[in-house]
Amino acid sequence: MRSPHEIKGVIEIRLKNYLSRDRTGVRRALLHLFLQVKYLTISDIFAILARKFSISYHSLAAMVGLIASKIGILHITKSREGSCSVYSLKEQYAGMVKRIVS
Repeated sequence: MRSPHEIKGVIEIRLKNYLSRDRTGVRRALLHLFLQVKYLTISDIFAILARKFSISYHSLAAMVGLIASKIGILHITKSREGSCSVYSLKEQYAGMVKRIVS
């Protein structure tokens, strides 16, 4: 079983690899948005990032899903109405994300 320090190291490597494939800057902008705003839905994210980037709603949803499931730095909760998921950056990874994105 991995220690918390080892897990953070693995997540940092995955995050750096993920960002190394960011040609347009949308992935960095998405992570920066999570550093600024505590809770976001896909609709919120799309409304903000679609102004600056040419991106579809579904590709953005896939991007957020990948960050949440494969990298593991986002926390997912259902909204009170149960209609959509609300995403937030896990507090223990905020410093790492800020350091890597900056």
